[in-house]
Amino acid sequence: MDKNQAITLQLKADLKNARRTPFLKLFLDLHPHVQGQFYLQSNLTERATIVEWLDLVELAHMFNDINYTKANAAELLAQLGKNQAVQLLEHMYSDNASQLLSLLDEEQRQTYMDLLSNPQAVKVYPAGTAGALMNNNYVAVTATMTVKKALATIKTAAQRIESFQYIYVTDQADALVGVLSFRALILNDAQTLVKDVMNHHLITTNPAEDQEVVARLMADYNFVALPVIEAGKLVGMITIDDIVHVLDTEASEDYSALAGTDVNAPQQNPLLAALKRLPWLIGLIFLGLGTSTIIDGYDSLIARASVLAVFVSLITGTGGNAGTQSLAIAIRRLSLGERPNIIRAFITELIIGITVGVVAGATIFIVIWVWKGDMLLGLAVGLAMGIAILVANIAGAFIPRIMDRFGVDPAVASGPFITTLSDLTSVMIYFSIAGLFISHFMN
Repeated sequence: MDKNQAITLQLKADLKNARRTPFLKLFLDLHPHVQGQFYLQSNLTERATIVEWLDLVELAHMFNDINYTKANAAELLAQLGKNQAVQLLEHMYSDNASQLLSLLDEEQRQTYMDLLSNPQAVKVYPAGTAGALMNNNYVAVTATMTVKKALATIKTAAQRIESFQYIYVTDQADALVGVLSFRALILNDAQTLVKDVMNHHLITTNPAEDQEVVARLMADYNFVALPVIEAGKLVGMITIDDIVHVLDTEASEDYSALAGTDVNAPQQNPLLAALKRLPWLIGLIFLGLGTSTIIDGYDSLIARASVLAVFVSLITGTGGNAGTQSLAIAIRRLSLGERPNIIRAFITELIIGITVGVVAGATIFIVIWVWKGDMLLGLAVGLAMGIAILVANIAGAFIPRIMDRFGVDPAVASGPFITTLSDLTSVMIYFSIAGLFISHFMN
């Protein structure tokens, strides 16, 4: 039994036997994320006891770190009761409270919003935007404050603040005029004015900005928090912990697109899981039928030279691999915001495709010539492979860019889609070239 299992068993035993003091001593020593996991795994009776034993601040800290889903958000709030749920939301960090409310249906969300003392503090922004990640619990000081006064302000606000690595400097209209680090305050004399140590060069975002852009901005500048400006006023900040969640979510979405399914789907009924995977697979079956139709159209050619069928999977597989490599690099560049000149990018991919195609084609040409003793057969297969790699390389590089231009997530071009599309083009190229060489093959 490992340490975590032992702790879980001890906590459950304390709950069962109503041992409040030892439970709280052990439970409150855990990280809020671990507390949240234990709470989610507890039954209704155990949850009710935990809620009864924790004060609102302790409960809010735990709820700040719970992984919410559409399936559990409404249930978790309903179990608390309406009044206690509202009090909890007001004690949570605003970004976490907004996230929790965003997972409710419109009627449920409005019910809680109407009961909040300051509903604007947990305003729900569209999912995937900076506003949805924003926390309006930040420390703001004025430029005319002394360092001593600023530190006192931070100390007073510390209980409700999620992060104060950066302290924001605002004017009387709440416009952001500067930023300074906690370190800068500590290192400077108590009577030094904030305006003399603050940084005037501001990097900000707005509530409507896409979360991927925000994540990239914070990564580029190595920020642990980023101020959010709306209508010229400081309205909140985004902290690095939320960006980590964004990166994890975006990666999961890309993996899901790559596989044509939801990689984060919880364990569920096998029939439901199968139904969720079927749409992509059925679509790819019909796309794959195009490949079968092309091969069927060359049945007379295959009948005259059956050896051609031996190399179909080799051609399609190599073309698909080349396309997938190119596509992976293209998606990575798009995710980093790199969008090079279209002509320069085309020339680059053309050179790469030709180089890889020539080397791979020459290799298979030599192998088949030695293996089958037929130079022309090797030439046909090698030429087809080279052209297939060239086409797949260009397609893999530019399909994501085209989809991105039209506002479609380029990750959906990954995996099964590009492989099936590559199969279509590779088979067409292979049999077209083979048709030109068929008379020589028959000799």
